[in-house]
Amino acid sequence: MINKCRGVLYIVGTPIGNLRDITLRAIDTLKEVDLILAEDTRQTLKLLNHLSIEKKMISYHRHNEAEKINMVVSLLDEGKNIALVSDAGMPIISDPGQGLVKCLVDNEYKIEVIPGVTALITAIVRSGMDSTRFTFEGFLSVSKKQRLKRLNELEDEVRTMIFYEAPHKILYTLQDMYDILGDRNICICRELTKIHEEYLNTNFKDAISFIQENGIKGEIVLIVEGKSEIELEKERKKELEKVDAIDLVKKYMCDGENKKDAIKKVAKELGVNKNEVYKKCIDL
Repeated sequence: MINKCRGVLYIVGTPIGNLRDITLRAIDTLKEVDLILAEDTRQTLKLLNHLSIEKKMISYHRHNEAEKINMVVSLLDEGKNIALVSDAGMPIISDPGQGLVKCLVDNEYKIEVIPGVTALITAIVRSGMDSTRFTFEGFLSVSKKQRLKRLNELEDEVRTMIFYEAPHKILYTLQDMYDILGDRNICICRELTKIHEEYLNTNFKDAISFIQENGIKGEIVLIVEGKSEIELEKERKKELEKVDAIDLVKKYMCDGENKKDAIKKVAKELGVNKNEVYKKCIDL
């Protein structure tokens, strides 16, 4: 049961660029809390000055989060109300705060979310790419080995994929994606809600050439189309050609399965339509 004497942690969304994108509720919350946990106090100070708010801030970032969780818990136990903000957008999304929130949830502290702008949603709704289903991948690893491992895992992903990337790393990322995923439609979204906001709808190959010639600045959200179901089915059929489906069906029939069930089982194992297996086994 939540202890009413404890303070409340408010997770507050802040603008990702244009300072006017802050909500009225977020402004009221920042005015009313006792202190603010800020990823970078210098960045948050710019926002507070813009809003004419004076408030005590404590630096709270990924490098000191573990050691400051107990301090935050103690302040909440004293009845202090605290706001958690990141440099831009919603805290915790590729930003610090996950460990703190997990700790507070486990110990039944009161938490309120003050929703705000999020870069990944802003980018995908403007990109024109399929937003019916998508997966958010955040930042890929700076380790090439780990980056390639993750991209190989995403090779057959059919949903639209969203990544965050820094301008000095984008060329490496695009090249790795091109090598593993093949040439795909993408949208490079940069400087969202700022003066130089830009959306570049292109493909891996053309994007690499463009950036090599012109460079690129600003924080980037990269939208990548998923593998088409048609392409996926073609690859599955190729795999089926490599496997002796007849022998597999025979094996399951020898184990007691009837022909129909054996074909279904093999089709499921190979990830292909059962009709493809049936055609191969029609004379069985």
